[in-house]
Amino acid sequence: MLFAFSVAPSGSGESVSEAVADAVAIVRASGLPNRTDSMFTTIEGEWDECMDVIKRACEAVGRHGNRVSLVLKADIRPGYSGEMTAKLDRLEAALNSQGQDGPAPGVPPVATD
Repeated sequence: MLFAFSVAPSGSGESVSEAVADAVAIVRASGLPNRTDSMFTTIEGEWDECMDVIKRACEAVGRHGNRVSLVLKADIRPGYSGEMTAKLDRLEAALNSQGQDGPAPGVPPVATD
């Protein structure tokens, strides 16, 4: 399962980088496969272990303000693992087969599962 989430405090001023750093430190220490970009952190694992990490990240961020905002998206696909990189591999293969500029005129785009 893949979980993409963004967590931030409210009521802590303009910058949230310290709070987000605390959350990302928890994710990285979890040992789960993870990737952080400018908008979300994605983790991969089983339901309970991922939700525990997300909960602890929210608690860490909560120490920086009086309110926490959590955005969560999940790809729940039993029987699959390694999808954090496999989904991107399938996307790159689709782009390569389309010449990287997208599909030819009149050809629908290839969906990644």
